Amino acid sequence: MLYVSLIAAFVASILLTPLVKRLAFRIGAVDAPNYRKVHAKIMPRLGGLAIFLAFLIGVAMLYPYLINALPRLKISEYGLIAIIIGATIIVATGVVDDMREISAKAKMLGQLIAALIVIFVGGIQIEFINLPFFGELDFGFLSIPLTILWIVGITNAINLIDGLDGLAAGVSSIALITLAGMAIIMNNMFVLAIAAILAVATIGFLFYNFHPAKIFMGDTGALFLGFMISVLALLGFKNVTVISFIIPVIMLGVPISDTFFAIIRRVRMKKKWSDPDKSHLHHRLLDMGFTHRQTVLIIYGIAMMFGLAAIIFSMAKLWGAILLVAVILTAIEIFVEVIGLAGKNYKPLLNFVRIFNK
Repeated sequence: MLYVSLIAAFVASILLTPLVKRLAFRIGAVDAPNYRKVHAKIMPRLGGLAIFLAFLIGVAMLYPYLINALPRLKISEYGLIAIIIGATIIVATGVVDDMREISAKAKMLGQLIAALIVIFVGGIQIEFINLPFFGELDFGFLSIPLTILWIVGITNAINLIDGLDGLAAGVSSIALITLAGMAIIMNNMFVLAIAAILAVATIGFLFYNFHPAKIFMGDTGALFLGFMISVLALLGFKNVTVISFIIPVIMLGVPISDTFFAIIRRVRMKKKWSDPDKSHLHHRLLDMGFTHRQTVLIIYGIAMMFGLAAIIFSMAKLWGAILLVAVILTAIEIFVEVIGLAGKNYKPLLNFVRIFNK
């Protein structure tokens, strides 16, 4: 039955995207070029609606199976309904933003409402982790704030990398495929089914979104994918060891690191953390001379390496996992300093190496 729902979601995405494209032009959900954009003409940007509708079709076909799989996750029987309601609120927020460009506060409100529904209706939250050598760490009253921070943070991280044709859709697809693979390893059939359905719906949309794009996913798609990935990561890795909790962080290495260094960059330049700029990962690669398509494919490759690292990490012993994290963090830092992701003058590690070699 899963295969049938996957085919249905994939075909629905391919068929719905052209219809959504027409709707976007009709309701004014278009993206005009400016100094921060790389496209040179007005583009429709409601594509995420096609992904969402295709996802709903796939989920509807598998609904009884998904409901039966919920008890194994030890969450509320309303978990799936809460996820769908939260996703609907996120999509509605994105649609309004794609049409009218609402304020950051208004978008944040929609994300908070969606997160609270997932937490209080679905019972999905980070409650505790098991620390090596120290036993269980119960988050207590911090459980809800930490869960909200995770959901909102990942939701916006996906949105921030949505700067080139096919970039956010491709990176999200890679993250979802990795999630599905991890779900197979952990025998988590609910996360496997949801992640797989969403992945094929996104890949179907990617046929229209890869460079040169015919339609953008807009905030409708970027916020929806970020929200779903954040929730699925919680469902796959909640209440586990701290080592396992690092897995989704590694898996989402591209959007998380890009967001993290964007904040560092803006703090160093004394700007608001929410101020837009043209120094994200894809901007830096373009400035280095890579073409639009090459830049997207390079970031796909980086995302795949993070996904593979997450799978290897899940199978490693404690000290092996610690060593892998150290290698990953060092590699990220070197890469960031080389391309100037945190600012052209931000090179502490490279400067230390130069001083040490003198």
